[in-house]
Amino acid sequence: MKHHRLIILSAFLPLVLSPSLSFAMHISEGILPFSWALFWFVATVPFLALGLRTLALRSKNDLSSKPLVGMVAAVVFVISCMPIPVPLAGTCSHPCGTGLAAILLGPTLGVVVAAVALLIQALFLSHGGLSTWGANLFSMGVLGSFGGYLIFRGLRVCRVNLVAAAFMAGVAADWATYAGTALIMAAGIRGDTAFWPLAGKIVLAFVPTQLPLGIVEGAITAGMISLLKRKRPDLLARTALTGIERDQR
Repeated sequence: MKHHRLIILSAFLPLVLSPSLSFAMHISEGILPFSWALFWFVATVPFLALGLRTLALRSKNDLSSKPLVGMVAAVVFVISCMPIPVPLAGTCSHPCGTGLAAILLGPTLGVVVAAVALLIQALFLSHGGLSTWGANLFSMGVLGSFGGYLIFRGLRVCRVNLVAAAFMAGVAADWATYAGTALIMAAGIRGDTAFWPLAGKIVLAFVPTQLPLGIVEGAITAGMISLLKRKRPDLLARTALTGIERDQR
């Protein structure tokens, strides 16, 4: 147990100590007006409440549920701490990890995982912000988790290979997150400007970094699922919401 804690700590230390990561990522503090920041915070509450209820119910039947959620949250935290600045967009691009979380835990717990990761980043790394936490959670946690999960489940129903489905889930979660981020930012900062032209400009600002990053995130997600299938099939067998357990038979 101590060995595992040291590994996790060693992963976090470079992120905390490196000055190159001091600039903001996600939607930065102060970008959104208070009314929009409040709106997105309220919009995430039902999803977060459902996720916490799901965690409580699962924990009654499986004591390993909370440690598993904590482990996945740590992975998502590390993955989403890899920022690439997006010129003129007021934010940064980065992998999200919510596609992987949704596959392993289900989309509602994916929201909980994203909430924890985003809160720690806002409090201790100045990534994103507290006022924009709800907006960031809606794009990364809600849209990312549910987008990736629905793509994964749809492909699995169509009997697409597990690893290929995981790849597409990672891509979909990443791109859904940034499409949502573009729409959220456009709605919040447009003023008297027409919404769709501004949203289109923000989407285009993300394209040079996010198109390849989405593919990279798909590869990361597929690689993690493939590794777990080979090394820890017992871990995958507990992800009852995903149907992965059928691949172990």
